[in-house]
Amino acid sequence: MDTLALCIPAYNAEKYLPRLLNSAKKQAIPFNEIWVYNDCSTDGTANVAENYGACVLQGDVNRGCASGKNRLAEITTCDWIHFHDADDDLLPNFTTEVHQWIKERGSEFDVLLLNFDYTDAHTGKLLSRPNHDSEQLHADPLRYAINNKIVNFGVYKREAFLKAGGFDLDEKVLYNEDNAFHQRLAKHNYRFDYLPKVTCINYRYSESMSASNVLKCARANYHVLLKTASTHGQKYPLELARQLWLCIATLASCQDWEYVHKAIDLSKRLGYPYSPEGSTGFKLLTRINPFFGAWAREKMIRLLKPHLRNG
Repeated sequence: MDTLALCIPAYNAEKYLPRLLNSAKKQAIPFNEIWVYNDCSTDGTANVAENYGACVLQGDVNRGCASGKNRLAEITTCDWIHFHDADDDLLPNFTTEVHQWIKERGSEFDVLLLNFDYTDAHTGKLLSRPNHDSEQLHADPLRYAINNKIVNFGVYKREAFLKAGGFDLDEKVLYNEDNAFHQRLAKHNYRFDYLPKVTCINYRYSESMSASNVLKCARANYHVLLKTASTHGQKYPLELARQLWLCIATLASCQDWEYVHKAIDLSKRLGYPYSPEGSTGFKLLTRINPFFGAWAREKMIRLLKPHLRNG
């Protein structure tokens, strides 16, 4: 039977870890290893993890989540790895469903994407589920990864993870590391599958890193797209251009005109000096002058719908 590790990067997570580690301990099929990477926390994260029986890997300097995941992948001896943020949760069926998939299909694939409930942490309201498209995922994992920002709910063959180099530690992609990671795996021609049954809970917190750093996330997204354009731009010009123009909209909302220019220039190099999607008026404006089109749309939003920008 293949082995499965739960690997948790954690920084000041003492108030969240008990929930996650409790759910891990209640699985019908135990995890073969449970690791917590303590990224130089200033609270009792390490003690909580040890009290729940997890193995703790202590970081020497606060290096961030991606670095912690790479360290955990190096130290575990399991065949498969599941990374899980300390402030999210597992459902009771997790290991049963994953082991069943490994038994039936693990020899055919290197990456298993998971379905999850995206839930408001304060109200408990279900916000969405990813519901990945298995057919598209099987047909072309990289096209799918470009078109859909895949977040970190997956199970990965450890050998493939290490050969690919794990998470990209380039600071420029720091706030989009999950997106960069899955595109990296797809570039290595790894095979992706999807488990539609919900096995995890991803909580939305108003103070989360992504919610608090919209501009940094948008800039990081640009750099992820830049890296993929440099290696696969000729194969996926339209897909990359679409994502760049979505990125441009976010950058414009933050009035980061420097990066708007950069993203437009990259889209031009891909053969799309204008927006390939959007309203007829917006596409026409970007054909006349792409920067003016992005600038004008943002000005109109601020004039006619200021509530979308307040706060």
